[in-house]
Amino acid sequence: MSSLESRELEAFLALAEELHFGRAGERLYVSQSRVSQLLRALESRVGARLVERTSRRVRLTPLGEQLYEGLRPAFDAILTTLDDVRAVARGVGGLLRIGFQGTADDHVMNAVALFQKRHPDCSTEIVEIPLSDPFGPLHRHEVDTAVVLMPVEESGLVVGQVFSEQPQSLAVSTRHPFAERESLSVEDLAACPLIGVRGPAPEYWRRAQAPSTGPGGLAIPAGPVVTTLQEGLALVQADRGAMLLCRPTADYHGRRAITFVPVTGLPDSRLALVWHRSHETARVRAFSQALATAANGVEGRR
Repeated sequence: MSSLESRELEAFLALAEELHFGRAGERLYVSQSRVSQLLRALESRVGARLVERTSRRVRLTPLGEQLYEGLRPAFDAILTTLDDVRAVARGVGGLLRIGFQGTADDHVMNAVALFQKRHPDCSTEIVEIPLSDPFGPLHRHEVDTAVVLMPVEESGLVVGQVFSEQPQSLAVSTRHPFAERESLSVEDLAACPLIGVRGPAPEYWRRAQAPSTGPGGLAIPAGPVVTTLQEGLALVQADRGAMLLCRPTADYHGRRAITFVPVTGLPDSRLALVWHRSHETARVRAFSQALATAANGVEGRR
């Protein structure tokens, strides 16, 4: 297997993940025929078929699956090493795209400021992530890292700094009977339909944001479902239901028509910095360190 071309490996990996020659070509910015040509060259080096292609479907052969399982982490490790070496050679530069859900709170913005101070050659872009799709932008490489609500159980994602662990708050209309309460127990939610999240967010994550039962098995009624935080707050304001929110988001979105009441008996909400394992870079790691410093208040004590 002398003179192995990295482009052949890239084409195979893209095809193995897309299972479509056209989409693999779009991903690599080459034509469909070029993907076929690169695949044939790699199969010639291996001496066996790696992909089965019919008029209806594309799938890996058993040998192709074996090659993919071994090649993907090795190829990612090479890219990460190259990125690390480049970063050391020229410092942490380029662009870091940081996603967030709900609101970029003080921890996040302090981390951005600290990151910029430490790495002035790297610019940052703050991108809001849809409430209904917390992990999609990471999988699609639309952002480099993101601050999302826990839990995170996605394969391929790395959970870095976990912070802002606080009791959840229930957003209710000022006309709601709960609006005058100083706090609520989880049992109180049995009389309050919870606004949920629709869309591509995984079911386990949606259940965590709008549970159907309390810790003791008490049923919690389901309310309408939304795709954005603003839709949810509008329904709350219209007395169509209530919405559980983390404390930073509740504080940021305080408004006269909505009251936020702390809820006891539920797991605390937590935020986490997350990134895709195959897209980890020196910039992402440097921002994770800055967030850890900001979240722990270390920089403020210096």
